[in-house]
Amino acid sequence: MKKFGRSTEHRKMLMKSLVTNLILAESIKTTLPKAKEARKDADKIVTIAKKGDLAARRLAASRLTEPKAVQKLFEKIAPAMKDRKGGYTRIVKLGARRGDAAEMCVLQWVTAAEAAASAAPAEAAAPEAK
Repeated sequence: MKKFGRSTEHRKMLMKSLVTNLILAESIKTTLPKAKEARKDADKIVTIAKKGDLAARRLAASRLTEPKAVQKLFEKIAPAMKDRKGGYTRIVKLGARRGDAAEMCVLQWVTAAEAAASAAPAEAAAPEAK
């Protein structure tokens, strides 16, 4: 685990905050190392939420900072990921930040609806090409 030049408590709160904001906003812009660490926690919390029981909800609540994030996780995100076996997030690189040249990226959810929407136009275009 990377330390990011922070104390243990600060680092844990940073990851909780990143995952909570990812759930609420569905996409966050951050540095690449932070996104890679947050991705691990986000994937684990979705796996927990897919169980859907009270114990899972309480565990998720302990790992997030806002009750609205827990509610959205269990009502929208976990059901959308029910058929996936992992890889719930994607990282899209944006290039270097202007001030300090830190590698920036966007961390976002991969949803089944996006996969179906991107596959449908490709299948529709294939018969027309013949």
